[in-house]
Amino acid sequence: MKPGALAIHSREETIKALVLAGAILLVLPVLPLGNFVLYPFMILATWFHEMGHGLAAILVGNDFERLILYPDGSGVAESYGPIRASRFDDAVISAAGPIGPAVIGSLLILASAHPRAWRPVLYSLAGAIAVSTLIWVDGMTGWIVLPLIVLTLVAIAARAPPWAERFTLQFLGLQAALSMFAQWDYLLVEQANIGGEVMLSDTGQIERALFLPHWVWAGAIIVLAALMIGASLRYALSPRRSANEWSQVP
Repeated sequence: MKPGALAIHSREETIKALVLAGAILLVLPVLPLGNFVLYPFMILATWFHEMGHGLAAILVGNDFERLILYPDGSGVAESYGPIRASRFDDAVISAAGPIGPAVIGSLLILASAHPRAWRPVLYSLAGAIAVSTLIWVDGMTGWIVLPLIVLTLVAIAARAPPWAERFTLQFLGLQAALSMFAQWDYLLVEQANIGGEVMLSDTGQIERALFLPHWVWAGAIIVLAALMIGASLRYALSPRRSANEWSQVP
């Protein structure tokens, strides 16, 4: 294979590559060793989810204590607040987890539309993962997998060609979004087994804090995530914007 044979040189090639990547992400879990290949991405998706909980806890004035990543790919973010905390604050913290991957995914896809942002965003994502690992992450799974992801992102930002930087942002954004939709069964249950312990799901927590059944909140989260990802893809892959980009990027 000639050097650069895998390079993506047009909007059409980008769309085809993203469709193929999305299909692979959906099919791999049902194939032998598929989950082994996807394991780093599963851990990253859980990191997006749990950091959503943790950062929301900080925003409402709680203490974000630690983020635990379990070997099976699940995780939990532990935070503490006032004994008589606002029920709305509890709902915000609970909702920030499942919506977190879609928010991050949308931002990464939007960044892919601006060449000057590619490298800084990759470095920023690597830095955020590294800092969170030092401050909050607890457990061998996170301590091993997350630094490897950091090193990979830094290597791509430092040495990969521009088209690869852009596709990495788009792929990670798509993967984050798909990871959220893959959790539909978790969103639609009131309780779940996490790290060997049965506890309320995120939507179950929202139901307890506010009103309406948990499945109503699950539907609202899924629709909101779909709208965000759809809008970001439409922006990043618009024909006019892509035409200008391709003329400037080797």
